[in-house]
Amino acid sequence: MALSLASSSSSSTSALSTLPSRGRTRVKAGKGVSDVCEPLPPDRPLWFPGSSPPEWLDGSLPGDFGFDPLGLGSDPELLKWFAQAELMHGRWAMLAVTGILIPELLERLGFIEDFSWYDAGTREYFADTKTLFVVQMALMGWVEGRRWADMLNPGCVDIDFKFPNKKNPKPDVGYPGGFWFDPLMWGRGSPEPVMVLRTKEIKNGRLAMLAFVGFWFQAIYTGEDPITNLTKHLADPGHCNIFSAFTSS
Repeated sequence: MALSLASSSSSSTSALSTLPSRGRTRVKAGKGVSDVCEPLPPDRPLWFPGSSPPEWLDGSLPGDFGFDPLGLGSDPELLKWFAQAELMHGRWAMLAVTGILIPELLERLGFIEDFSWYDAGTREYFADTKTLFVVQMALMGWVEGRRWADMLNPGCVDIDFKFPNKKNPKPDVGYPGGFWFDPLMWGRGSPEPVMVLRTKEIKNGRLAMLAFVGFWFQAIYTGEDPITNLTKHLADPGHCNIFSAFTSS
């Protein structure tokens, strides 16, 4: 149902190939140091073909397709926070979708039993709920505190190795990189491929956020997991789809 709808949207990532290329364009960035991304050109693909993007969306942000009908990003400081919030929510959503689908596949293969992501919070674990909540809040508070500090003072929480003869990339908020977060150094190349990779990440993050909303809706409406819903949709797409929720059976 909603899963298949969200999954079909993944084909939109191919639109990235329509971006004008300057010289050679590689999907995987090289090993050189890159300080910034290559901004998208003024004639970049837009969410509504033929429209004019607002002046504050100049193509310098990954995933910028000129969509801001309410003008929420007209304030540069707010736009900076909104971009970071979307990036973090997208990454959490990608982790959440992965954490839902993989256990369900393992359950179908017989490796685990009685898995349900929707009521996972009501299950019994190695510690009581209050203890887990306090530990989670402490860990997430520490991480978010460091991210906040990095936004206020970029590079202040850098934990990458420092060597006399090694030139480290310029700190970029939201993309820590380095040995711990980019061991394959995909994000250290010429600016254009780095922009391509970051655009792919934010597009997949947006897709994951949409998919998670679909999972939540399915769990409430059908009481079934996303894979079961997808299987039923493929078996009978004409009757088992998102519109079934709004029509009588």
